[in-house]
Amino acid sequence: MGNDYAIGWGTLALINAGIAQGKNRSGLNWFLLSLLMGPLATLALVVFEKLPYEGSE
Repeated sequence: MGNDYAIGWGTLALINAGIAQGKNRSGLNWFLLSLLMGPLATLALVVFEKLPYEGSE
């Protein structure tokens, strides 16, 4: 049962990394933050607005 919990937590972290990248944020940083905070990191990502794209000008 504990293994299922770890798999779910890791999957949530991967999903959060994808959401973060979609909002022009660091996927790696949010992945690591999600490993620590879990659903609270997801809530933060939903609340935060998308950052402007800083591409080449």
